[in-house]
Amino acid sequence: MVAIGGAIGTGLFVASGATISQAGPGGAIAIYAIVGIMIYFLMTSLGELTTYTPVSGSFSSFGSRYVDEGFGFAVGWNYWYNWAITVAFDLSAAQLVMKYWLPNAPGILWSLLFLTVIFLLNYISVRGFGEGEFVFSSIKITFVTLFLIAGLCMIAGILLNDQQDTLWQNFTLSEAPFVGGIPAMLSIAMIAAFSFQGTELIGVVAGESENPSKSVPQAIRKIFWRILLFYILAIFIISVLIPYTDPNLLRNNTTDIAVSPFTLVLKRAGLASAAAVMNAVVLVSVLSAGNAGMYAATRTLYALAKEGKAPRMFAKLSANGIPQNALYATVIVAMLCSLTALFPEKTIYIWLLNLSGMTGVILWLSIAICHYRFRKGFLIQGHTLKELPYCAKWFPGGPIFALICCFLIILGQGLQNILSGHINWLSLIGAYISIPLFLTIWLVHRILYKTQTVSYQEMNFTRPSGR
Repeated sequence: MVAIGGAIGTGLFVASGATISQAGPGGAIAIYAIVGIMIYFLMTSLGELTTYTPVSGSFSSFGSRYVDEGFGFAVGWNYWYNWAITVAFDLSAAQLVMKYWLPNAPGILWSLLFLTVIFLLNYISVRGFGEGEFVFSSIKITFVTLFLIAGLCMIAGILLNDQQDTLWQNFTLSEAPFVGGIPAMLSIAMIAAFSFQGTELIGVVAGESENPSKSVPQAIRKIFWRILLFYILAIFIISVLIPYTDPNLLRNNTTDIAVSPFTLVLKRAGLASAAAVMNAVVLVSVLSAGNAGMYAATRTLYALAKEGKAPRMFAKLSANGIPQNALYATVIVAMLCSLTALFPEKTIYIWLLNLSGMTGVILWLSIAICHYRFRKGFLIQGHTLKELPYCAKWFPGGPIFALICCFLIILGQGLQNILSGHINWLSLIGAYISIPLFLTIWLVHRILYKTQTVSYQEMNFTRPSGR
C-alpha cells in the first residue's frame, strides 16, 4: 500500500493531461509504459538489496557498501533533502488546494494544521505512520478504481458522455496518436518520472516492517501490474474521451483542479460536483505525500547518524522507537512552507518544486548502480543466488535499462527549454541544480576523507542479526 500509494498523486491526477496534450495519446502511453517498466526493474533491484540487508533509511548504507563512502554520504543527504523539501512543497500545495473552498483564509494556517497532523502521525509510533498511510492510499486507490470503471462505461456507452462524437478522435486527428515525435516524448519524461516518485519507499520501510523477506517481495510482485493498471489504463481512458487538442489539457497548472483530466472526464459523465470531488482527492494525495515524506526523511537522517554521516544526536531513539531529533530537524525544514506569509503561495510552490528537482532521479540512478555492483561483488566473493531472500530477474539487463532511462529523463528535463529557441536560464539552472550539488558533496567527501571505490573483493555482505 505504501508503494502503490506513493505512486498515485498529483502527477497522475493533474499533470497527466499535459503529457497527452504535448506528446499525444500514443506518446503519453508509451512514456508512462517505459517509465513504469523502469520502475519495476528499480523495485526488483531495491527488493534484492533490502531483503538481504533490511536497514531503515538504507540508501546511504547501500551506496557506502557497494560504491564508495562519499557516494553513500551524498546519496543519503540527497534523499533526506529531497523528502524534507518535498514535505514543505506538499504543505504549500495544500494551501492552494484549500483555496478552492476557503479562498480568503490565510494559507499558512492550513500548512501549520496539516504539518501538525503529519507530525503527530510520525511522532506517536511507526504504526501511526503506517495506519495513516494505509488510509490515505486506500482512498486514492478506491477513487482511481471508480474512475477507471466509470471511464470504461462511458467508452462502452453505458454511462452518459455529452460528447460521444469525439470518442477515439485522439487516434485519428492531425498528428495523433504521436504528437511532436521523440523530442516531445522526452520532454514529458520528467512529468512521468515525477508521477512515480515514492515507489522507492519500499527501501525505507523495509527496515521496520515485520518480515521484510516476505513482505517486500510481495509488494514488488504486485506493484508492477497495479502501476500498469492505474496509469496506462487511466491515460488510455482520458485519451479516448478527451481530444488532445482540448485547450484545458494545455494548461499545465498543477494547482488548478478544474482542468484536471480526471475532472473533465467526470464532468462529461454528468457529475456536476466533479471538481469538488477531485479537489478532495488531491488534498488526500498531498497529505499522503507529506506523511510519507516526513517518515522517509526522518529515517534517512537517522540512518545517516547511525553510520556517522550526520551528528549523533539524530541517532537517538525515543522509548517507542521513533528518531525524534531527526523528526524535529525534518519539521524545521518543512516549515519553509510558512514563507507563504511573506511571498505569494504560487511563488513558494514553484520555488520548492524546483529545489527538489532532480533528486528523485539521482536516487533511482544510485539504486541501479548499487544493485549492479552488489550482485557482481556477491558472486565474485563466492556467494550463490540461492542465498538471496529475493533474487531480481533480468540481471544485468534490468539495472542497465534503468540507468539508460534515467539518463534520458535527465536529458528530457531541459530539452523543451533548449529547443524553444528562447532559453530560460533561471528555469534551466533550477531543473539541473541538484546534479552539481550531488557531485560536489560526493567529491568533497571523497577528497577530505581520501575514500576510494569499494572493490568487489572488499564489499561487506554481513547481514543484520535476526534478519
